[in-house]
Amino acid sequence: MSISFTGSELINKAISIEKRGVDFYDTIGKSNKTAETRELYKYQADTEREHIKIFQGMLTQVGSSEVSWTSPQEYSPYLHALMNSAVFTADKVTSKKATQAEYLFEALELAIGAEKDSMLFYNEMKDRIPKQAQETVNRIIIEEKSHLEKLSLLRNKLKSPV
Repeated sequence: MSISFTGSELINKAISIEKRGVDFYDTIGKSNKTAETRELYKYQADTEREHIKIFQGMLTQVGSSEVSWTSPQEYSPYLHALMNSAVFTADKVTSKKATQAEYLFEALELAIGAEKDSMLFYNEMKDRIPKQAQETVNRIIIEEKSHLEKLSLLRNKLKSPV
């Protein structure tokens, strides 16, 4: 038995991930005391907004083309976990760690994990969508890597003694 759904369902999931990313970065950005970290999170949120627009534009490219897996084991639990809980979940966006400035390091850890999960999901998605949309997803993956690098630099800066 194979599991299938449409390319537009995958893209809509990506849009949902990006929207939660915007919420997350806006939330932790507003709670930060330093201009540098507020600016970083504003940048992160703004690029997530751009990704939403890009994915929305891709909806017509992928349309109702079916995406299928040869077995339920391939779909579940890996992709199911990524699609439903791993990336910028509502509890991460509204958690105490994301909303209170004294938890900046923990919020960074959440953001780093979410960026990694996003890249995993987008890599899996890329291999399941029509060829004409794959290059766009590759560009988004590159931007997500850039987010990960910026967040990791900030985390390392916070970890090292002044």
